[in-house]
Amino acid sequence: MKFTPIEAALLLLFAVHPAVVAQDHPGQYTAGDIDAGSRVYYANCAQCHGATGIGVGGIDLRRGRLPRAATDDALAALVTSGIPGTGMPPFRLTSDEMRGLVAFVRAGLGADPNAPPVKIGNAPRGRSVFEGRGRCLECHRIGLEGSRSGPDLTDIGAVRTPAAIHRSLVDPTGGMRPINRPVRAVRRDGSTITGRRLNEDSYTVQIVTAEGRLVSLVKEELRDWTVSPTSPMPSYKDTLSADDLADLVAYLVSLRDGAL
Repeated sequence: MKFTPIEAALLLLFAVHPAVVAQDHPGQYTAGDIDAGSRVYYANCAQCHGATGIGVGGIDLRRGRLPRAATDDALAALVTSGIPGTGMPPFRLTSDEMRGLVAFVRAGLGADPNAPPVKIGNAPRGRSVFEGRGRCLECHRIGLEGSRSGPDLTDIGAVRTPAAIHRSLVDPTGGMRPINRPVRAVRRDGSTITGRRLNEDSYTVQIVTAEGRLVSLVKEELRDWTVSPTSPMPSYKDTLSADDLADLVAYLVSLRDGAL
């Protein structure tokens, strides 16, 4: 079997090695940590690694035997720095988010295998909610319609699980991907730029403003810059009925490969 360069790099990182002794990590975490980590995983990792942790090459995150991330600190460092030159980006997580993610991975991605699935309703009705009283196009974009201030949702159904989509609707801050967090940057001349983070490395950060303008900033040229852990998106938990939420999830799940 042949692997792409990205898959080969990840296989090298996570390949099981007979000299590595598995640690009894699951017993070191509370059920609350593992449950919280499942939400972080499905919001940030499942789009590549899959719901079962086997979505990239021959990697199986459920095994928990990761030679280059044998300790929890090493795993956290890997998630924070990413893997340069591969499809694994860096993630800026809070200490609680990182503890939960490590707990979930070490527990074999099996925090609650019997949890009920997210209810998925009627997609055409969900589109009406999306374009109508949900007012989603004021921030998000699908195809050529909508705003660029929030993440583009054109292919959201292909990259996010129904559970992750539902979480984003009822708990936007908890379901927000770290890469999409709001950024406020102050240049040396005092001018301020705000927007949504698109990419970041050790030296630069790229954001898109509410007007849809892409801005690349060099960190050492900034007087100050902050990343907010709070999503600007409102929660629909109490403003939409359970049926409306199910319909909205159904519509978002249907958005794959540009299909509207």
